[in-house]
Amino acid sequence: MRAIQYRTIGREPELVDIPTPEPGPGQVLLQVTAAGVCHSDAFLMGLPREQYTFGLPLTLGHEGAGRVAAVGAGVDDGLLGVNALVYGPWGCGQCWHCAQGMENYCSRAADLGIVPPGLGAPGAIAEYMIVDSPRHLVPIGELDPVTTVPLTDAGLTPYHAITRSLGKLRAGSSAVVIGAGGLGHVAIQLLRHLSPARVIALDVSEDKLELARSVGAHEVLRSDAGAAEGVRRFTGPAGAALVLDFVGMQPTLDLSMAVAGVGSDVAIVGLGDGQAAAQVGFFRGAYETNVAVPYWGARHELIELVDLARQGVLDIAVERFDLDDGVEAYRRLLAGTLRGRAVIVP
Repeated sequence: MRAIQYRTIGREPELVDIPTPEPGPGQVLLQVTAAGVCHSDAFLMGLPREQYTFGLPLTLGHEGAGRVAAVGAGVDDGLLGVNALVYGPWGCGQCWHCAQGMENYCSRAADLGIVPPGLGAPGAIAEYMIVDSPRHLVPIGELDPVTTVPLTDAGLTPYHAITRSLGKLRAGSSAVVIGAGGLGHVAIQLLRHLSPARVIALDVSEDKLELARSVGAHEVLRSDAGAAEGVRRFTGPAGAALVLDFVGMQPTLDLSMAVAGVGSDVAIVGLGDGQAAAQVGFFRGAYETNVAVPYWGARHELIELVDLARQGVLDIAVERFDLDDGVEAYRRLLAGTLRGRAVIVP
């Protein structure tokens, strides 16, 4: 089969031919129908050799959708032909967090060597992929896998970050979205659907600000040196009740803390360069500002997102690429010229 793999430190990924895998006991073989491209991939491919821990060669893609083509021993063959999304943050299935469906926070994954597809295990940007357990499949029925596959990360991550703060998003409050790209434009739609808050979106790209407007942002601002003052003109002295930073660079973290109000939540979602840090403490922000680094989301939250998709709530902007053009999708990602999410269709 064909797959896009990261094979050499410091080089761009490659389209290669590799053996088609076979499912082992308890596993599922998925014929991939869509796979998303994410900034997390670019982050790991940008790591120097001494910091890279994901194994080589690595088949990329932690956003996956497909049709069940075969099952291993012990798996119900009634799954054959089912169209499903892949829940990516695999866990042990047995610890306290996994028992709550929060495999994204599995307490045993590191000790057991459990890693997500595309982030250690072979990923979805291939013609076929192995899913370690049928519990990591979320059926989508007749939904289009190309427009639905971003839910597995670009939808799930902001959904998890938002729902934990819904109690603070009352009428008259403000939510700030920094970065209106693949995850940010989904966050705007979720905020509009789930809360009465005024949504203020910031980005450095006029195209992405226009995308933010088109999906429902009440206000848009260029993310520059005057951004904090601009946000405060809309929020007033109360500041923002929730700030979602989908960039994660030092300037955006500083901006997040500058616009957050008393008792607010700041969610650092973007990886940035992996070096940035929010400055917290007395005289460094509003009182009782809660700063968190949420990671992906729970299995039940992905099921809820699929239900929202069935209701027509979400309109995720995607650019479709064939597998032959998948490397170009990564080039466009690095150049910042994608509108929404890139989806590769084998």
